[in-house]
Amino acid sequence: MKLEYRRIKDNSKAPRGGRTWKFYDVMDRVLNSRPALAYGPMGGGVMASQVLPGGMMDGYHHQFAASALHFGHSQHAELMEIKCEEVNSDEHCLSPEPPAAVSYQQGCPEEHEMERAFLERAQNDSPISRVEIPIETSVSPSGFSEPSMANSSRMQNVVPRPGFSALHRLRKKRKGQRVKDPLDDLLLKTLTSQRAMEERFLQMEERRFQRDLDVEERRMQLEQRRFELEREHEFRMFDVFAQMLSILKRSHGGASPSLAMPRGLDFSQTLSELTGRVGGGDQRGPRAGRLAVSRGDTCGFCPPEGFRRSPYLSARGNVANIFRGSDEEGYKAYHADKYDEDTNPNGIINFGTSENKLCFDLMSKRLKEQLTQTDMNLMEPLLLQYPDWKGHMFLREEVARFLTYYCKAPAPLKAENVIVLNGCGSLFSALATVLCDPGEAVLIATPFYGGITQSVFLYGNVKLVYAYLDSKITGTSTRPFQLTVEKLEKALQDAQAEGETVRALILLNPQNPLGDIYSLSELRDYLEFAKRHELHVIVDEIYMLSVFDESATFHSVLGMDRLPDPQRTHVMWGISKDFAVSGIRFGTLYTENQDVANAVASLCYFHGVCGPVQHKVAQLLRDREWINQVYLRANRARLKAAHTYVTDELKTLGVPFLNRNAGFFVWIDFRKYLRTGTFEEEMLLWRRFLDNKVLLSCGKAFECSEPGWFRIIFADKTHRLQLGMQRIRKVLEEREQEILSEEKEQPCQSDQDGKADSTDEVIFVSRHQESSCAGSSNLSDLIGLLQQQMRSSDWLQKNTAEQLA
Repeated sequence: MKLEYRRIKDNSKAPRGGRTWKFYDVMDRVLNSRPALAYGPMGGGVMASQVLPGGMMDGYHHQFAASALHFGHSQHAELMEIKCEEVNSDEHCLSPEPPAAVSYQQGCPEEHEMERAFLERAQNDSPISRVEIPIETSVSPSGFSEPSMANSSRMQNVVPRPGFSALHRLRKKRKGQRVKDPLDDLLLKTLTSQRAMEERFLQMEERRFQRDLDVEERRMQLEQRRFELEREHEFRMFDVFAQMLSILKRSHGGASPSLAMPRGLDFSQTLSELTGRVGGGDQRGPRAGRLAVSRGDTCGFCPPEGFRRSPYLSARGNVANIFRGSDEEGYKAYHADKYDEDTNPNGIINFGTSENKLCFDLMSKRLKEQLTQTDMNLMEPLLLQYPDWKGHMFLREEVARFLTYYCKAPAPLKAENVIVLNGCGSLFSALATVLCDPGEAVLIATPFYGGITQSVFLYGNVKLVYAYLDSKITGTSTRPFQLTVEKLEKALQDAQAEGETVRALILLNPQNPLGDIYSLSELRDYLEFAKRHELHVIVDEIYMLSVFDESATFHSVLGMDRLPDPQRTHVMWGISKDFAVSGIRFGTLYTENQDVANAVASLCYFHGVCGPVQHKVAQLLRDREWINQVYLRANRARLKAAHTYVTDELKTLGVPFLNRNAGFFVWIDFRKYLRTGTFEEEMLLWRRFLDNKVLLSCGKAFECSEPGWFRIIFADKTHRLQLGMQRIRKVLEEREQEILSEEKEQPCQSDQDGKADSTDEVIFVSRHQESSCAGSSNLSDLIGLLQQQMRSSDWLQKNTAEQLA
């Protein structure tokens, strides 16, 4: 307390207790009026400056008595005004910082007596007096030396002074306050536990209430969905009735048949069929039998709902309009509501377009920040003139060296065999046009990149013959969706049996969307098959440098020692995928057939690459050190990390997928989230993803034979991958709960109505089967379809004649 008073006074601070300040102010005046003291050599005792005769102890007691009388006589009135018991011990604690030591001269007997009386008062009957006080050699700022205080505490036989009884009561009171009653702790714990239990109970009640609300909401959604399905079922049955009546009317009136959706026909026939069915035009057309196609023959397309032939377009233009309207719905929705973490955080995340978004920083630094350098920023008159339609020779030479190095060609490739176009899509169009006549076909294994259909059909009117692959491991297949020569042979024979002329075979290596990498033996088998049947082979190797795992090895066709038929083998590659610049339209074709090269070069007039871009691409491909040491290392590491994250999330969800090591995509099996195994149900799931702001690609877009497979693009930044996977998880969990709820409700309805309500299954199955049935325009098929729908539902019981009227 004395040290606290000294610190307050020295720092000119305001006192926190008025009476404490007054007490020590009096003490300070007493100590300032004392004579000097001297410290004795024995035990730290205090002696007067003039030792009286009779020994040290006699003088000591004599001075003590004198000082006590003097202090009590002169300062007694002020000391009696101080009530020490009102001091708050919590507010006036000693500071842990020791004050600076101050040396004093020899004190007077009054100081000695003051110290002894104060310390003896603190010792009597107080538990704290039994605590040993360490002896130090410094002197406190209040004038009392600590050794003196320690020695004085050992004098137990001194009678306490009456003036210090209040201090004794204060110390006992403080000690009593520090003792805690165990019952208080028990009571505190009991109250805390009770409060926690009440909070837990409230949380459980809130969860139960929320769960009840969710159940009610799901029930309402299921009721609404059931109502919509019933209405759709009614419309579909009326449609079947209408077709039956139309057939009966034609059988009596001689009118031409109502035509189904065209598949694999030329433009004029296609548009005549479309206008006859949905455009309200002339009903006269070719025989319906020509429209019937089998499952494994040619590509086709379906007009979107409500399609009408435009009077401003030709037949070719109307077909192009159909492609634009049906194939790019998700892509247009994405561009209308594109995700941005700053401006549009609730926008659509694009996991459907195969783009590499992981290396924009590297390519930006090479193509943008270095534009000031002479290697990139060159504008010579040569670049501003019409080039050779195959491409500038300096670029073709650089492409030949580049492919020789990265394809591990056994001999240097020749620049005259290189043709440059604005993207591989243009190359597909050009090759289909120069290799096939209109109406002929190209063989391709499914699933495959769906943009090829549009590329080969719009310009050249070339169809695709499908060799369907499936997920089953049977026969010679050792992995899901494995391409074998036997499957190619069967697809080719089926197409030839139906009168199709197949001119070429398309191979994707690495395969999009599966991610497969063909081995050298597989490539040789495919090329030998094509040679036997005199087929051209178009090999798309656009993901050549996007193999991100060291355990996988890519083998290029250009790296083979000997090609079975080099004059019919054509290899494509571009920079849009491997170098993450899909916005720069640049593709290359390497072929040893000069007739093919010249024919394609004629179309380069429409698909050429501008001179400055050719120069920049040549400089990019020439920088081999930057490609190997900087770009490819970073690109492969980032692709592998992103692939690992997405596949780990899929494993957590328990979703099957193909684990491959090339490309930007994962082929995912969502079949267990389909209520029925139809492509209509697959499309509903695709729309559910799009409604939850994530764009995927469904298997139908790749002509997959099994509904329920989806492709997801993982070559994206981490924060978009995380948010996109969260949205996918939400959709799958909701879908799974809906399916489980419907499975639980169906037995109850069966017990109540006497049979199960299979309206959902009828809707989706009939929609999938309708095109083939309606395409044949067979009355017996329509009657069978109508009977099937009536047997499998209670539509007749719910829709009586009175209700229909």
